[in-house]
Amino acid sequence: MMAYHTSWDLGFLRLTPENYALSSFGRTAAHVIAGSFLFLVGIGLVLKNGRGIDPRSTLFRLLRIVVAAAAITGATWFAFPDSFIFFGVLHCIAAASVLGLPFLFLPIWVSAACAALVLAAPHLVHAEILDAPALLFLGLGIDTPRTNDYVPLFPWFGLVLAGICAGRIGLPALTRSRFGHWQPHGKLARWATSAGRHSLAIYLIHQPVLLGLLTGLAMLAGPHPRAGEASFRAEYVQNCMRTGGEQRSCQIAARCTMERLRSGSLWRPDGGFTVEQRLTAQALSQACYEAAEGTRVAP
Repeated sequence: MMAYHTSWDLGFLRLTPENYALSSFGRTAAHVIAGSFLFLVGIGLVLKNGRGIDPRSTLFRLLRIVVAAAAITGATWFAFPDSFIFFGVLHCIAAASVLGLPFLFLPIWVSAACAALVLAAPHLVHAEILDAPALLFLGLGIDTPRTNDYVPLFPWFGLVLAGICAGRIGLPALTRSRFGHWQPHGKLARWATSAGRHSLAIYLIHQPVLLGLLTGLAMLAGPHPRAGEASFRAEYVQNCMRTGGEQRSCQIAARCTMERLRSGSLWRPDGGFTVEQRLTAQALSQACYEAAEGTRVAP
């Protein structure tokens, strides 16, 4: 989780050529990390409430998660108003911590069947009416909302149910095994155990600390020399093809435009062109596309 957020911060602050956290590999890593969180939530519910629910401690735990989720929403609303987190992993954990309680006592096959249905639901149900803001937490709409962390109940609650099934099946055998009686020895093991017991605090604290430190680094070092190039070329090609351009010509023109902007000291990773510079950049782009078209049709 910390490695992923470090990668995201580096890209967001333009300290790397691109935001690798937003690549296909980065998105897959994010899903695996979030999925592991929710699977462990299911196991944790079995550990805490498998022999009976303690209302006081259960409500206190839920309150801590709800307050933390609300804090995440408030902080991201302030920092990223266009993509604030309204139903991220903590929000999903809070909801799943309540919805998962009955499955601690239902037959395991019922929990397993429900887990499969919840995981499959987004592939089976798509309805425009479910894109209503009040229903986005379900994850069954057609569009994906713009937000920095989106973990809707479908399909993610299915992983909590899978964790409950795994916990109910595996934990009794684990407690009878030698591994089930393991105790941490050594500084590293004790540190890891302590981190696991305070995972919520680490989750809330580490990102502001990382972002603060890396922001200071960005102020000292400046952006990476090639920051934003790949996204510029991708957007150029997309816009070019939308206006009728041929893909190969658009790709050649994008690379040419990028090189000419750099050679003319006109490259701005975050925009900021004056009117004169914008006209010059548009002329360079047009010339590059005409040259690319000439190359494509030449015998």
